[in-house]
Order: sequence, then C-alpha cells, then structure tokens
Amino acid sequence: MPPPARLLDLTRLVSRLGGGPLTGVDRVELAYLTHLVAGDVPLWALVRTKIGFLLLDQVGAVGIAGLVGQTLPAAGWIGRMTRRDQPVRAQAEAAVRKLCVARCTRWGLKRMLRRLPEGFHYLNVGHANLTDGVLQAMGRVGVLIHDTIPLDHPAFASAGTPAAFARKLAVVERHADVVIYSTQDARTKAEAHMTRVPAAVVAPLGVPIPVPARMDPVPYPYFVVLGTIEPRKNHALLLDVWEDIAARGYSVPGLVIAGRRGWASPAMLARLDALKARFPQVSERPGLNDAEVAGLLAGCEALLFPSLAEGFGLPPVEAAALGTDVIASDLSVTREVLGDYPVYLSVTDSYSWTETIMQRMALAGARQSRTEGARRRVDPPTWADHFNTVLTVI
Repeated sequence: MPPPARLLDLTRLVSRLGGGPLTGVDRVELAYLTHLVAGDVPLWALVRTKIGFLLLDQVGAVGIAGLVGQTLPAAGWIGRMTRRDQPVRAQAEAAVRKLCVARCTRWGLKRMLRRLPEGFHYLNVGHANLTDGVLQAMGRVGVLIHDTIPLDHPAFASAGTPAAFARKLAVVERHADVVIYSTQDARTKAEAHMTRVPAAVVAPLGVPIPVPARMDPVPYPYFVVLGTIEPRKNHALLLDVWEDIAARGYSVPGLVIAGRRGWASPAMLARLDALKARFPQVSERPGLNDAEVAGLLAGCEALLFPSLAEGFGLPPVEAAALGTDVIASDLSVTREVLGDYPVYLSVTDSYSWTETIMQRMALAGARQSRTEGARRRVDPPTWADHFNTVLTVI
C-alpha cells in the first residue's frame, strides 16, 4: 500500500542550481523529483539552507524542477548575508524560499513536518542531511547509498570527507528503514562497514540516452574520456599513454576530455596543459549538455574509462547504449553492469592501454565504414524499472 505522502530531500539539487550542467548524484535527485511529481502519491520537498529548513508542497517541488538550467534571480539580503562566499548558491536558496510553504530553524524541523500526513515516507538520495536530528524527525526512511568510495579509497577524497561520510553511514545504519543501492557491488561494500544492516533493495540507475547532437566533424580519429578531472578518474594514465604514443613517433590521436576540472593535482593539470600545447587534437570540453556528450560518443573510436573506483559508472553505460566501444579499467562494478561489452585493462599496465589504443587507430578506417545497424549495443537500465523496484518498499 502506498504511503499517504512522500518527502523528497532536494538539498543537493538546490546546491547545484546555477552551476552548469548537472552531473552524477545531482541528476539522480532530479530524476526522483521528475518521477515523483508525476505520481499519484502527494509529494513534498525538504531543502536545508544556511539558516534552517524550507518545506515545499508539490507545486513548490515542481518549481524547483523549473529552475534547473535557468538563470537565477538576485539573492536578496538574506542570501547575501548568509552565503557571502557562495553567491550562486545564495541565488538558488533565495529562489526556493519564494516557493516554500513553511520554514524553520534546525531545531523546529519536527514541528514543521506536522503539516505532512501522518505516516509519510522520507527519501534521501543525495547524501545531504544525513544526521540523527533529521532522520529522527521522519516517518519511514529510505536512503540511496551511491558508493563507499570515501571509506574504501580515502586517498580519492578531500580532507575530512572520509570522516564525514563515516558519520553519515552510521546515521543511516541507525535510522534507515530501507537502503537503496544501484548495484550489488555497492551494497556489498556498504554493508561491510555496518554492524546493523538495514533492509536493502538493489535497483540500477536509469540511463536515458538522448538523440546525439550534430557535432562539428573531427578530421582525425579521436577517443573520449568523460567525467570530472580528479584523481579517482585517473586521467593521469591517459596522459602517460598519449605521451608514450608521441614518444614512439606515431601520429597522435584525438583525446577529448569531456568534463570540468575538479580537485586534480597542479602537477597533473600542468602535464595536461603541456600536452594540449603540443597537440591541438588533445582538448577539454567542459559544460557539454547530454545531447552534445552523446554526439561526441557516437563519433569516437572508443570511450576510455580508466577509473580507479566507481559506485555505478554512468559513462561506459551511456557509450554502450550508443554502440560505442568501451575500453575500461577492470572494476567489479563495471563487470556487473556491462558484462563482457568493454575491453578490460589493468590500470597498472599503461603499455596495454597504449597498445590497445594504437590497435584501434589502425582499424579506424574499417570501423568508420560500418553501418549503424551493425553496431553492438546494450539496452541501458531505465528509470521506470528503477522506480518499479524502489517504490514498492518506500
């Protein structure tokens, strides 16, 4: 039997409004919002700001969806005072304040939530607000745990993140009625860190594939790496490969890095800038929309995915759905999601990456002559399947 209402936490999504195309977790939160506002169960939304919480009814939740990709209004004096160092977030919170039906300080949350029907279900898919105080104020609680990378690979997290994540996971362990995972791999790794293991459900994330945008033709074969430039994504391996190809005297293929610069080391970014200065076929393209990314993937020789750790790994699924070849690091989660579709290589063996990419270059002409119908594709998981699983338990 469905609950009398659902309360969706949209704090993560609001924090990203006005910051360019959504990525990763932000897109998951938007997918939940889009699906739930169209359902039969009344939807409410919760947003934490610098000075407390905002409660939105279904009309307000729809209003938040309408702010995605839009120019945000001025922040107003509250935003300017509370978010002086984050002007864009101040604008986002100001816009949401205009949509809310109630607001409170952090101490008044339980009282504010009396506006909701008794027995409502709370969904948190963005990892914000995972505190004892918040979850104790809720009815039935469902939390989506994307991965445990900060605990399993603390070197890939910024200072303080592993400890903060451990606190959040402990709160989930104490209060969640059901935990949602996108893969069995993520579930196994998360439950290894728990003493009390809440009920769980595994539901792969939906991967909608847009019609590829028409892109300017590239006059040479090129490869794509998709994702934020940060240590976990292992762009450094590809710099090794491209430098090796150049050192051998071969024609350097194109490398399109589709993603913004994150917290990569200055030394790695300096190497990237030097490689771009030597070879114009190496480029960065941050800020592409989904159709533009699909256009890049549809025309490339292969997606390169040398990631060192993933919770799900959207890029190779997106590429496989378009029939684009994938060369990936040998992660258990990628094997779970894509089986034998990718070519798997060790991240400790840059020689194998170089040889495999050079072999693809040698076959580039033959590959371009293939018909679209001859491409092997993977049917990606859908959001409909995801919600058919999740909404039976929360």
